[in-house]
Amino acid sequence: MAESIERIKTLILGSGPAGYTAAIYAARADLKPVIYTGMEPGGQLTTTTEVDNFPGYPEGIDGPTMMVQLQQQAERFGTEVRIGMATAVDFSDQVGGIHKVTIDDSKVVEAETVIIATGASAKYLNIPSEQRLRGGGVSACAVCDGFFYKGQEVAIVGGGDTAAEEASYLANICKKVTMLVRKGEMRASKAMQHRVNSLPNIDIRYFTEVDEILGNQVVEGLRMVNNQT
Repeated sequence: MAESIERIKTLILGSGPAGYTAAIYAARADLKPVIYTGMEPGGQLTTTTEVDNFPGYPEGIDGPTMMVQLQQQAERFGTEVRIGMATAVDFSDQVGGIHKVTIDDSKVVEAETVIIATGASAKYLNIPSEQRLRGGGVSACAVCDGFFYKGQEVAIVGGGDTAAEEASYLANICKKVTMLVRKGEMRASKAMQHRVNSLPNIDIRYFTEVDEILGNQVVEGLRMVNNQT
């Protein structure tokens, strides 16, 4: 099957806030942007309930609604939004500075400009209770959702820089932060480890993994295992 080729002015990879913001500016500059949404249209905010830290929403807004509105704003200026994922790119020197991006292993898009706004993907534990309670106490962003658990006891899974940074943030607003580290040491930088160890309300448990997240509608607790004993 011969691959189809399309030539456009501006290609944007990613459909989160950054992708749609780029699309709004590009469309208003008559650069005729085309967005490919990727695997998760709307990005990580579509898995978030209340968003209170995005300017322009004094009463807050839920993530999926906000992303629909950003898409509508981008489309109002002429952005074309398509479902699909970039599976290969060729950014080598091409004739006339044209870049090639393969979409879904089948279609080649040639673009004068490619804006990569693919964002980040949270690493989850991939246990059923975790997915069921996302938005009900399970979060991948302490800065986004920590406010809702102010003064409560919270747990963080992980021992890298991200986990240490989010634990430090939560320690300022939560009663107690328990860090669950799978190995016998943290992977975080020494500076981040010193910061975590200096905070009295952070409890680090090594060789500890989450077996189950407990609760029906909201998180009520954790069942943990020590992977050594």
